Amino acid sequence: MVVLPVRFERSPRLHAMLSEEPHAVGTRVVVQGKRGPEVATVRGEGQAPDPQGRYGAVLRGASTQDLARWEELHRQGEDLKWLLRARARERGLPVKIVAVEFTLDESLVTVSYSAEDRIELGSLIGELRGHTRARVNFAAVGPREQAQMIGTLGACGRENCSSTHLQEFAPVSIRMARDQQLPLNPEKLSGPCGRLLCCLQFEHTQYLDLLAGLPRKNARVCHEGSGACGKVTKLHPLAGTVDVQTDQGLLTGIPAAELTRAPEAPGKGRRPEADA
Repeated sequence: MVVLPVRFERSPRLHAMLSEEPHAVGTRVVVQGKRGPEVATVRGEGQAPDPQGRYGAVLRGASTQDLARWEELHRQGEDLKWLLRARARERGLPVKIVAVEFTLDESLVTVSYSAEDRIELGSLIGELRGHTRARVNFAAVGPREQAQMIGTLGACGRENCSSTHLQEFAPVSIRMARDQQLPLNPEKLSGPCGRLLCCLQFEHTQYLDLLAGLPRKNARVCHEGSGACGKVTKLHPLAGTVDVQTDQGLLTGIPAAELTRAPEAPGKGRRPEADA
């Protein structure tokens, strides 16, 4: 018995499946997923199973008949997706049908949809009844999951990370953009899904390490070479330098090693009771 990492069609996430025999990387297999039998692709070498692990099961290698059936169900799901989109527009339902997916035995059809508010979709079930006898399951997905399933291009010109390699959606905050000295422009910081770019988290820990060796923005510092003192106006973490605004003008690209903390003005920071 070996554990194989497999990937389903609409998600890059790897799922561990227990198999009685090894399968080569890139091989299509039929697995028993949470929804039922589905076709997946082997994406890694087999590993020894963990006695405490919980795994799905690889039923068999996908045959020519399995793949032909899977392709037919995929085409049927695409046709139903566009049908449901048209019916939703006719009924004025504020919903977007993202995907319609069948299990290999056609016992279940999952309709993934996106909507801002809770919405009643029972009227669309009748549309499906005329085309399939499968049990219908509606699954709401968020903006990131929608981009993952559909696939889009990012600002870098490549396919978005969520549909190529991300295994989970880690929290992303605007603080990450501030730490990386990026302009706080929503259009430049948002991905096709309308949420903050997932890639902001990729290098955040490195930026935190670089910022640890730099003075804070607006801190008072003095330049050892010129003796001029002023306020830090901008940080350059990758270069290890800062810009300093002094009374004489702006000093740019000053290495952090050449800066010292400016002495406090006389009486600054003293407590009133000390003066008394």
